[in-house]
Amino acid sequence: MKKHILLDLLLTFMKIGLFTFGGGYAMIPVIENNCVEKKKWITHDDMMNVTVVAESTPGPIAINCATFVGFRQAGFSGALAATAGTVLPSFIIIYVISMFLNNFLEIRLIANAFKGIKVGVGILILDAAITMIRKMRKASLPCAIMGCSFVIMLFINIFSWNFSSMSLMLIAAAVSLVVVALKDGTKRKGVASK
Repeated sequence: MKKHILLDLLLTFMKIGLFTFGGGYAMIPVIENNCVEKKKWITHDDMMNVTVVAESTPGPIAINCATFVGFRQAGFSGALAATAGTVLPSFIIIYVISMFLNNFLEIRLIANAFKGIKVGVGILILDAAITMIRKMRKASLPCAIMGCSFVIMLFINIFSWNFSSMSLMLIAAAVSLVVVALKDGTKRKGVASK
């Protein structure tokens, strides 16, 4: 039984790694489709949480997601199988390209194909964002943090300011912690005064 799940994890994540261009954010909807909707390995809430954790830890987001799903299904060996499945297709493709084709992107057909792929990747990332926003809890604090972060990132990109998205995430986390701590403190004072 364990060999079956390991093979399933390896093949599923190889398929995800092979057919998803554009890196981690473009892979999120594909990972969710396969792991949440088709295989039922994790829930939508798990996917939201693992995306947040994967984004705030070192390493590519898709590999972190794969490692989490694999570990959840089959422990360490599952994490290894899922991670290998995500990495192998890209490694093999890049290795073959580097061995046989000089000036790969100077080939007109390939360069034009990559222009189309860029558009597709943008749509996949937008789809992932819309899906996460739809599934987000509709409380005022998360919506306010999301709106402010969007506006700040928009200004950062428009004016080409040198500001790390990681710093923005840490600020958002700090704001959330402070607001929750203040709410808890207010509730405790209200209970103590009664």
